[in-house]
Amino acid sequence: MTETILHWSDGKIFAGNSDATAPVTNPATGEVTGRVALADVTDAQHVIDAAAAAFPAWRDTSLAKRTQTLFAFRELLNARKGELAEIITSEHGKVVSDALGEVARGLEVVEFACGIPHLLKGGYSESASTKVDVYSIRQPLGPVAIISPFNFPAMVPMWFFPVAIAAGNTVVIKPSEKDPSAALWMAKLWEEAGLPAGVFNVLQGDKVAVDELLTNPKIKAVSFVGSTPIAQYVYGTGTAAGKRVQALGGAKNHAVVLPDADLDLAADAMVNAGFGSAGERCMAISACVAVGSVADELVAKIAERTRPLVTGDGTREVDMGPLVTRAHRDRVASYVDAGEADGATIVVDGRTVEPQGGADGFWLGPTLIDNVTPEMSVYTDEIFGPVLSVVRVETYDEALALINANPYGNGTAIFTNDGGAARRFQNEVEVGMVGINVPIPVPMAYYSFGGWKASLFGDSHAHGTEGVHFFTRGKVVTSRWLDPSHGGIELGFPQNA
Repeated sequence: MTETILHWSDGKIFAGNSDATAPVTNPATGEVTGRVALADVTDAQHVIDAAAAAFPAWRDTSLAKRTQTLFAFRELLNARKGELAEIITSEHGKVVSDALGEVARGLEVVEFACGIPHLLKGGYSESASTKVDVYSIRQPLGPVAIISPFNFPAMVPMWFFPVAIAAGNTVVIKPSEKDPSAALWMAKLWEEAGLPAGVFNVLQGDKVAVDELLTNPKIKAVSFVGSTPIAQYVYGTGTAAGKRVQALGGAKNHAVVLPDADLDLAADAMVNAGFGSAGERCMAISACVAVGSVADELVAKIAERTRPLVTGDGTREVDMGPLVTRAHRDRVASYVDAGEADGATIVVDGRTVEPQGGADGFWLGPTLIDNVTPEMSVYTDEIFGPVLSVVRVETYDEALALINANPYGNGTAIFTNDGGAARRFQNEVEVGMVGINVPIPVPMAYYSFGGWKASLFGDSHAHGTEGVHFFTRGKVVTSRWLDPSHGGIELGFPQNA
C-alpha cells in the first residue's frame, strides 16, 4: 500500500477532508511510489487560516530572532542536503548531483535572507522641518502564497520563502503534484530550526488549491513559476482579487555562437545547457543560433559530445535522468517527430536511447536537431525536454532579430571573443538575463531573477532586492516630539532580543 503525502498546517501534518489523491511516480521505473492529497476548498482554507493566525506574532518577532531562525535553518539544510537531493531524484528523476546543485542554489537565497536586517533598513532625516523628523520603514504584507513547478521542487520555492519569512510574512507553499515531498521535508526542517507553527505551511493539491490561494482575501501576495499560459491566468486572477502577484512564465532561450568563438567552449556549453536536468529547466538553452560559416564545425563538436552521454536512473553514475512523467516524455518526443517531418536533420536521436534504468522509465535521450527554421514547431514552442535545435543564420544582426522577435525573453547567451560584440549584444537583446560565454545566466541570490516579455507577469523579479520589496511595503513616518523623556538606569551591556 502506497503512502499518502499530506499537507503541513500549523506546525503538523494535516490530513484534510478531501479523499481525492493523485499518483506520484518514480520516473526512472514508472512505479507509483505514493499518492498526494488533493485539497478541496475547505482544506485550502484551513491551511490559509493557519498562516493568517500565525502572522501577527511572527510580524512582531524581532529581526534578531527571525535572523537566528534563518541561520538555524541554513545550518540544518546544509548538513542534510543529501537527504533532500535524494527525495528530488526519486520524484523528479534528475541525477543526484544535479539535485544537490539545485539545493545549493536555493541555499544561496537562504544565506541572502540571513542578511535581512540590513535589507530592511529604512532612511532617516533628522529635523526635516523644525523639530520634525522623517523616516521610512518596510513592513511585511501578511500571509503569502508560493505556487511551485515540478522542475525545481526545492530551489524555486527557496527563491521566495526565505525572503518572505525573514521579512516577517507567513507562507503557504503549493508544490507540484508530480514531486510534492520536498516541500513537506523542508516544512519539518523549519520546525526543527525553531520556526513557530503556522509560519511555513504546505498545501498539496491541483487547480482547486491554486484558485483558493489566488482568491482568498487572507492571502496578500502570490509568487508563481510555470508555463506562460498558467502564469497569465495566475497573474490575471490574483491581481483581479487585489493581490500583489509575480508570475514567472515560460522561455525559449537562445545561445548565439559567433564565428570568432571558442567552439570547444561553445560546444561544451550547448551540451551542458541543453541536456542538464533532461532539459527541464526554464533557463535551458533550446535554440543554438550558429552564425556564418561556424555551423558545420559547431554541430559536429556538439554531436561528438552528445553521443557518449549516458541516460539512466538518477541514482546511478549517469549523465542524464528520465523525464518527469510518461505523458511529458511522449509530448517531447512528438516535437522530434514533427521536426523530422518538417525537414530538419536529426543528428543525435534520443528516441532510440538505451537507458540504464527500468524498462518502464520515462526515457528520452539527448537529441540534437540541425537545420531548424523559425516556422517549425520544434523551434516556436517551449519543449521543456532534452532537445537542442540548431538554427543557422548568416549575420549577427539576423541572430539578434531572431531573438528579439521571440515572444519569450527569459534567458540568452552569446559566445564570442569579441568584447565589442558582447557589449553590443547585452545592450540590444530584449531578454532579462544575459550570459556572455556563460550558457545558463542564473543570477546570484543578491541579484534578482526574472525575464522580459511573456516570461514574466508583474513588476518584481525573484530574490535580491526586488524580492525584498515584493514581500514588504513601504511606510513613511513624520514625527515630532516636543518633550524629552528618560528610560531609567541600566548599566549592563545592551543586547539584541
